[in-house]
Amino acid sequence: MTAHTPSPVEPTQVPGSRRAGEVRRRGDELLSIGAVLTFLRDDFPEVTISKIRFLEAEGLVEPQRTPSGYRKFSPADLERLAYVLRVQRDHYLPLRVIREHLDAIERGEAPPALPAAEVRPGPLEEADRELVAASGAAPGVRLGRAELLAAAEAEERELVEWEAYGLVAAGPDGGYDGEALQVARLVAELGRYGLEPRHLRATKAAADREVSLVDQVVAPLRRHRNPQTRAHAEATARELATLSVRLHAAMVQAGLRARQ
Repeated sequence: MTAHTPSPVEPTQVPGSRRAGEVRRRGDELLSIGAVLTFLRDDFPEVTISKIRFLEAEGLVEPQRTPSGYRKFSPADLERLAYVLRVQRDHYLPLRVIREHLDAIERGEAPPALPAAEVRPGPLEEADRELVAASGAAPGVRLGRAELLAAAEAEERELVEWEAYGLVAAGPDGGYDGEALQVARLVAELGRYGLEPRHLRATKAAADREVSLVDQVVAPLRRHRNPQTRAHAEATARELATLSVRLHAAMVQAGLRARQ
């Protein structure tokens, strides 16, 4: 990656960058990654060091390095991070679009107009929507490896890691179905928040247990000779999957509320 010093992003272009402005007033003071985290958490309490490192790896910020390899962030770096986190949170823009905004700012141009802030559905609605999206894929549709990577906005190294952890798997023909694409997209999105495949092992294990539980219920129906009974088994499996996803989302929501 070619190092460059990003042009400052004006505080007025970065809603919620109050503390970034405080750092700017100190002059050329450089901050450690821990100090950056402290400043950002006023407005973005969910941000983590892993998230900051991820944004650096994606080229959205390029801190200086000391001879011993420690990151040092300038006030401009802090403002760029605040901009990225803000538009991700309020407008759900993908990183490639955010990068275009930052490039425009570096050229001294006004960034493209942001879409109106959205109201994201709650966990239950989100879970149902994701499940419908996955199950709504046209049957028999197969994606090649390059097509999956393009649709999920991921890189080959990421897919290799997802497959190593059993999160995504190709079919016997080497292709990927709609469910694999949906999983890839969700894993990629979680990665933008600093969650790595190793963090998702518990999620995969829980899903495998739920699959076994559903299978115990519908297996007798699937073995039945009557085609209508077998069709009922598939409908029952889909309903149980929906209920399972909603239960998981409700439990996570309840657990987070209890910590507030």
